[in-house]
Amino acid sequence: MTPEEFENAVGDALDAVPAELMALLDNVAFFVEDEPPPEDPDLLGIYDGVPLTERGDVWAMGSLPDRIIIYRGPLTRMCEDREELLDEIAITVVHEIAHHFGIDDERLHDLGWD
Repeated sequence: MTPEEFENAVGDALDAVPAELMALLDNVAFFVEDEPPPEDPDLLGIYDGVPLTERGDVWAMGSLPDRIIIYRGPLTRMCEDREELLDEIAITVVHEIAHHFGIDDERLHDLGWD
């Protein structure tokens, strides 16, 4: 899958998230990067921000957008075919969005989103 096709697949995964849920996202920007930091080479995605459950009244004053980054390299290396890759992209997108809502990895695991 080319980098452009990968970005389109991330866009498709975002389009598949229910509109009602996407409307609840607050100040979040989505990015695709080739590789995660060297200290965590298998990282598929990351939520970099302050979850809604931890924001106080002064949070919004001058705050930069939270970021969700999806890493192309690890995802493409772990998947055997295009269909598996598309599934993993969708799972990773939902997983990182869940962190924005304050859902931690343990709860995501319990829900089957790991």
